[in-house]
Amino acid sequence: MADPKGFLKVTRRELPARRPVDVRIRDWKEVYEDFQKPVLERQASRCMDCGIPFCHQGCPLGNLIPEWNDLVYRQDWQGGIERLHATNNFPEFTGKLCPAPCETACVLGINQDPVTIKRVEAELIDRAWQEGWVKPQPPAVKTGKKVAVVGSGPAGLAAAQQLTRAGHDVVVYERAEVAGGLLRRGIPEFKMEKRHVERRLDQMRAEGTVFKTGVNVGVDITADELRARYDAVVLAGGATAWRDLNVPGREHKGIYQAMEYLPIANEVAEGVRPEPTITAEGKHVVVIGGGDTGADCIGTALRQGAASVTQLEIMPRPPESRPGVQPWPTYPMLFKVESAHEELEAAGGPRVYAVNTLGFTADEDGNVKSLRLVDVEGPQTGFKPIEGTEREIPAELVTLAMGFLGPQREGLIEQLEVELDGRGNVVRDLDYRTSVDGVYVAGDMGRGQSLIVWAIAEGRAAASRVDRDLQGETALPYPIPPTARPIA
Repeated sequence: MADPKGFLKVTRRELPARRPVDVRIRDWKEVYEDFQKPVLERQASRCMDCGIPFCHQGCPLGNLIPEWNDLVYRQDWQGGIERLHATNNFPEFTGKLCPAPCETACVLGINQDPVTIKRVEAELIDRAWQEGWVKPQPPAVKTGKKVAVVGSGPAGLAAAQQLTRAGHDVVVYERAEVAGGLLRRGIPEFKMEKRHVERRLDQMRAEGTVFKTGVNVGVDITADELRARYDAVVLAGGATAWRDLNVPGREHKGIYQAMEYLPIANEVAEGVRPEPTITAEGKHVVVIGGGDTGADCIGTALRQGAASVTQLEIMPRPPESRPGVQPWPTYPMLFKVESAHEELEAAGGPRVYAVNTLGFTADEDGNVKSLRLVDVEGPQTGFKPIEGTEREIPAELVTLAMGFLGPQREGLIEQLEVELDGRGNVVRDLDYRTSVDGVYVAGDMGRGQSLIVWAIAEGRAAASRVDRDLQGETALPYPIPPTARPIA
């Protein structure tokens, strides 16, 4: 601990400024301005190096947060990135996209604002790339074992990189034309520019990982063929079965799932598609769903030039401070103002809570033109409608961002005949093994819809178990603590 009184001297939490709203909605670049290194180093000094660092409990990866905070404060940035990479393959992903449960578990957060852990992480990895400290780490010895990883999202990439570095021949299958999963096509450019994904893929290719894109496993290659070719298979395809909205008028044109809408916009932002086939330009847009994906739809619609944007959420508005039923160090459900919400407010668009969609109306051509909704009580009452609150709002483009119900069952899952739990997720034991010999599962496919940090942690942990089963022992870490292991 470089400065034992750092948290007393630097009492104010500082974050980089966001670019002005009227500037950033004209492009697809990331919203944050540069953060000066001296300011970040002062922020790192606020870390108290607690005797029991509860930030470890908050982080599924078990990141060594006090250690790299201390190293950044001491201006040993290279030492800091070594400690960060010891537990996290992709800190640029978590540093930009993770909701930071580590910060809500920070001891300083009991009576002050918590340490800016996420921002230190993001700036640390950006500096590491700038300085050339991030290099390929190919294995010194090959095992001769072959492993297939299905899915190239954060869980699949983490598993593949760990297994490649352990000496196995790893092939990652991705049904999209480019690798990266939702990191590549689901996350908007303004949240994370895709150059961050591409340079990691380049690193992995240099280490020996092979990517086969445009291959739909279960269609282009059967489950039996996959198992015959490889000594082990890791399922990391994510939870892609989206939740739909079964109300009158759902069939009208102009109503899309968020993951039908966002990938097209991302392709335009990346320059691989000249014009979007689905656009919010000049339209009254309604986003149904108040989570991160809903915020992504808001920011995207505003950048496309929507006439108006309204966000609807069936749950009541969360509190702005930690409620008593969610005590420290648990992760509280709070009212947040992300960059897209700030842009929505500037545009005069409302965030409407405790409402339920009753149906849609259309024009003579079948295009959606309005949405009917009603205020509801709940959730304790089962979202009971409040009499006399029904109303109609304009809706010429509707995006459904209501979460996911588990992995897609058609194709690979059905062919493998792996056991599923009551929620439709792939059942696994404490070693990430499925009910089918030689087949493992990591990330949302087994856990259900969750955070990016959990995906990376499970990818690393599953790789450790695959490596041990193939070789009899393993040097790969198993990052998930016993209290957070998957349920058998």
